[in-house]
Amino acid sequence: MYSATTHDVRVTVAPLFLENQSEPDEGHFVWAYQVTIGNESTATIQLMRRHWIITDAHGHVQEVEGPGVVGLQPVLPPGEVFEYTSGCPLSTASGFMEGTYKMRWPDTNEMFEVRIPAFSLDSPHGGHSIH
Repeated sequence: MYSATTHDVRVTVAPLFLENQSEPDEGHFVWAYQVTIGNESTATIQLMRRHWIITDAHGHVQEVEGPGVVGLQPVLPPGEVFEYTSGCPLSTASGFMEGTYKMRWPDTNEMFEVRIPAFSLDSPHGGHSIH
C-alpha cells in the first residue's frame, strides 16, 4: 500500500495486477487499484477532479484528467472515508502512477489539491536485473 496526506486528506492506494485480464504475449497488462480517501480534517470536502500521470516501463507518459472519480464527485464530512476501485492498462509489464485530486471546501468554495502517492504497477512478467 502507498499513502500520502495533504491538507489533512489521506489518500491510500493498493494496486493489484490482473493476470486474468492481461495478455502478456500481446503486450497487454492490466492492473486494478483501490483508492481510499480519508477526510482527517475538521471541514467537509468534495472531490471535484482527478489528474493522473501514468508512466510505463519505457518512460512513455500518459496524463488523464477529468471530473470526479468513477463518475462521482463525493462529499466527505470530517472523519468520513470514500473508497473506489479503478483500473489501468499498459503495454509494458510494469510502470508507475501518481497524481492529484482537486478538492473544494463547500463552505467557502475554495479549491485545493491533494497528492495521490506514486505507486508501482508490477507484474510477474517483467524482466529482472541484478545490479
